[in-house]
Amino acid sequence: MTNVLLLSDTHSHLDNQILKYVAQADEVWHAGDIGDLQVTDTLKSLKPLRAVYGNIDNDKARLEFPENNRFTCEAVDVWITHIGGYPARYDRRIKEEITKNPPKLFICGHSHILKVMWDKKLNLLHMNPGAAGKHGFHSVRTMLRFVIDGDQIKNLEIIELEKRK
Repeated sequence: MTNVLLLSDTHSHLDNQILKYVAQADEVWHAGDIGDLQVTDTLKSLKPLRAVYGNIDNDKARLEFPENNRFTCEAVDVWITHIGGYPARYDRRIKEEITKNPPKLFICGHSHILKVMWDKKLNLLHMNPGAAGKHGFHSVRTMLRFVIDGDQIKNLEIIELEKRK
């Protein structure tokens, strides 16, 4: 069983509210727009980290993290990318591959809009954790946490950190 904390769009922001949930996770996954690599350096010092770079990330982030991160967690095929779109509206960069070879769990960030939905056509779960940082148009900072147990994704929880000022 793996307890996952999923965040995105930190835009260089990391605070004790986020770190409290990091401490409770087995792994942290970051879906891009990291900002300052001090964010991921801190996360990596605390827990195993899987991440991708986003459109605001610099060359250093792009050297350290891939654009797409596809891996298996327990028995779940996972694909993380920053700009991925949504079921029936996937980004053209990934549309062909996701249609030919869909993962069980598809994760993206970018929109700053928390969204979890089932893609019936591709038989996959789509997650976007919203934005955990303080930069952007979102009004509430959000993250997701869930458990991967064998081939099951369960106990999904929305974490609302605070309303932005």
